[in-house]
Amino acid sequence: MLEKIKEESLWDFLSRTDKPIILYGMGNGADMIIDALESYSIGFTDIFASDNFVRGHSFHGVRVKKFSEIKELYDDFIILVTFAVHDKNTMDYIRQLSREYTLFSPTVPVADKGLFTLDYIREHEKEFDEAYEMLADEKSKSDFIDILNFKVSGKIEYLFHCQSDKEELYHTVFPLTESETIVDLGAYDGDTIREFLSQTGGKYEKIYAFEPDPKNFIKLKNKTQGLDNIELFNIGAWDKKETLFFEKKAGRNSRRGESGTAQEFDAVDNVINEKVTFIKMDIEGSESRALDGARELIGKYKPKLYVCAYHRKEDMFRLPLKIKALCHDYKIYFRHHPYIPAWESNFYAVAEK
Repeated sequence: MLEKIKEESLWDFLSRTDKPIILYGMGNGADMIIDALESYSIGFTDIFASDNFVRGHSFHGVRVKKFSEIKELYDDFIILVTFAVHDKNTMDYIRQLSREYTLFSPTVPVADKGLFTLDYIREHEKEFDEAYEMLADEKSKSDFIDILNFKVSGKIEYLFHCQSDKEELYHTVFPLTESETIVDLGAYDGDTIREFLSQTGGKYEKIYAFEPDPKNFIKLKNKTQGLDNIELFNIGAWDKKETLFFEKKAGRNSRRGESGTAQEFDAVDNVINEKVTFIKMDIEGSESRALDGARELIGKYKPKLYVCAYHRKEDMFRLPLKIKALCHDYKIYFRHHPYIPAWESNFYAVAEK
């Protein structure tokens, strides 16, 4: 695997540079990137934001500037993108910035600790190799390597090189039918349910949707009104019935945590006792435990699996290895869909007939 990784770790590069490091964006992502910089004893020089967000406020004691001010203050500098984005206009703007300036999008933990570095790949080279070799087509393998190179280096050209549209995926390796029984784990407000139904002309057999965040659950109920044969559960997906702490953020990033509000979690096998044909997991780092909690349904019915792989460092090898261990009949594909950083990098598994 190491011979396929062409880049050095971003943090090592930043440790050596004498150029000003400028943060683009504020918020939780910027907090995590600042923490990562501090862990390497790297400082940052300034912060800018999109013009419509600049109102004279400060972040970490630094006045947030417009990009025009940054260009006036510094002749040469490095930009670190500190937020996640998937709308085309903003992605195109960031891509243009990367052509004119040295720009990186650092990978920082979503649901675990530690940074994704070349040393991390070296420590788990055997597992990465095993995951790579079990991928079902050459695009999966090429995209897998691109995402590893991106996670190590922060260079966004790898994301643009490998990104693909979900429409293509649904029409090739992962087709949906009009008779799916869908299990949506991490249903948020029903956005992926709407995505699925757009592929089937609104037709399906049944839908089960799990969403643990109470505010998101209200959105889910409101936005799925009018759908027949759908069951909603205000619980999180896990490998057993358990009450856990849950960080409520009323958005996509609500997740299990060390503190917060007590919330019920359960195994899918404990909740659903009928044939299912499709399981989607986007559950902020609980995917591996949820796979264990659905092992009976997976082993018996071999449903199509759509499993997000960007919340934890080990997701890139642990998830495909676990899927294959649960059912050897699966062909496993990997795709990255338009997003900066490497969010919307997913494994798709289809059982061979």
